[in-house]
Amino acid sequence: MRKYVFLMALFLAYLPTFGQEEQTIEGTVTFITSTNVYVRVSSTTNIDVGDTLKRDGSDCLKVSDKSSTSLVCVVVDNCPVQKDDKVYITVSTRGRPEVIVAPVQTEQEGQQAVTNAPGDVSASPSGYQEAIRGRVTAASYNAFSNERENRTRLYTDLLFNGEHLSGSKFSVQAHMAYRNIIVPSESQYSGRTSIFNLYNLNVQYLAMPTLNVTFGRSINPKASGLGPIDGLQLEKYFGKFYVGLVGGSRPNFDNYGIDTSLLQFGGYFGIETGSREFRSLTTVGAMEQTNSGTTDRRYIFFQHNSTIAGQFNLFSSMELDIYGGPSGSQFQGNSTRLTNLYISGRYRISRAANIMVSYDSRRRVIYYETFQNQLERLLDDDLARQGLRARVNVRPARLLWVGMSVGRRFQSDEQNKSNNLYGYATYTKLPKIGGRFNVSYNRNQTNYLTSNIGSFRYSRLFMNNQLQGEVYYRLADYTYENRAQDFTQHYFGGSFSVQFARSWQFSLSGEYAKFDRENNVRLYTRLVKRFGNRK
Repeated sequence: MRKYVFLMALFLAYLPTFGQEEQTIEGTVTFITSTNVYVRVSSTTNIDVGDTLKRDGSDCLKVSDKSSTSLVCVVVDNCPVQKDDKVYITVSTRGRPEVIVAPVQTEQEGQQAVTNAPGDVSASPSGYQEAIRGRVTAASYNAFSNERENRTRLYTDLLFNGEHLSGSKFSVQAHMAYRNIIVPSESQYSGRTSIFNLYNLNVQYLAMPTLNVTFGRSINPKASGLGPIDGLQLEKYFGKFYVGLVGGSRPNFDNYGIDTSLLQFGGYFGIETGSREFRSLTTVGAMEQTNSGTTDRRYIFFQHNSTIAGQFNLFSSMELDIYGGPSGSQFQGNSTRLTNLYISGRYRISRAANIMVSYDSRRRVIYYETFQNQLERLLDDDLARQGLRARVNVRPARLLWVGMSVGRRFQSDEQNKSNNLYGYATYTKLPKIGGRFNVSYNRNQTNYLTSNIGSFRYSRLFMNNQLQGEVYYRLADYTYENRAQDFTQHYFGGSFSVQFARSWQFSLSGEYAKFDRENNVRLYTRLVKRFGNRK
């Protein structure tokens, strides 16, 4: 067996590396506003501001800004686009170094996608180009109530991505946030009021065009299930194949800080293919996680993403635990547990219709050293929480989109089950008044609660698309199995967002919620400054 492993390693080590003349890059729409469309790609190294992305062979989006793995785009020719849509761009890679970078972390899906200002790219004698993008955010959330205590949360966030600083082989990524919760002096709140989180902070060194070294805290895009890693990561390409090594520690469970007692190490290998008809990325690896030098968890992971002819996308991930506790302990036994399995398929029937189906099965991750005082209870409740979901979006008219999704969560003991039904309709460019109108309905039923939530939302752009305004109403009705009285809540809200001086954005949103005799008012303000070297 060792002989064959050695021969395979020797074969991979001497595979030739081929430079592509052209490369087709696939992107996924992550978030849509009335002015911009945000697209996540594997890397934006060969994509320039002004390039056009296609959908179903037609021009759809034009790049107005970018970071290392995110594109800010505007719609071209009224192209209909939705969240999770796939778009493509074919770029030339002749004469450009291959750069392998990890994605910038985001606070929330879509809204925290990188929205950096246009940047300046300066060339160096080495041939590498410097590109700096960043964003600073300051926000506040204020809640006032006649029945509950008032509360204020202050939030600051820094996102920075500097590629090939001063034309060198070094790149730096950072994403950090600070929250401060202000409560009344008579409050009974006992949680943390000052919270600093470091989501991403690393230095990358491109030792060779096919060898990338990363040191610090980062998430590996080829194995995102590993989560943040504090330490060293190496990745080497051999043509279409790649291998990687990981060594470091996991963040602390309580405060997300560096914890050298939680050491971990592992490796992975995979293959990346790219053509107009078929694109795929497949990774297989293994990890050993420890606590104070003793094995805490040991598992194999798998991740696959592929697109066929631009119409069908398949994504799957899996984690198989292969450690069942210390030898000779009462928990040692079946050491194989399928901890996580997720499969999703999305098919674009036409430009006016698409469907998506997904299945997931998850068990709680058990760390045998960290949870040793709770192991008996955790293993006694070791059931897989499973879920099925299906979604369809249809455009019956040029300016009208309608969609529906159904989901079900269940487990073998019939506990924690839920059924969810969601539907929406969105009409753009309303006659005479303009703007976009959306109506949606959601019904969720569990063992103890049934909720019905309906909403109406209207949004519009003003001042040459520099100002966006929105108003909405939402009605929520809750029926509890163990209560005779139903509960109904009314929500009235609105917001506006304005861009000024090209790189600044200010937004203010407010909501009034009425529930029986309780009245709540919420205000959210946000100021964003984007920076970068200009092009």
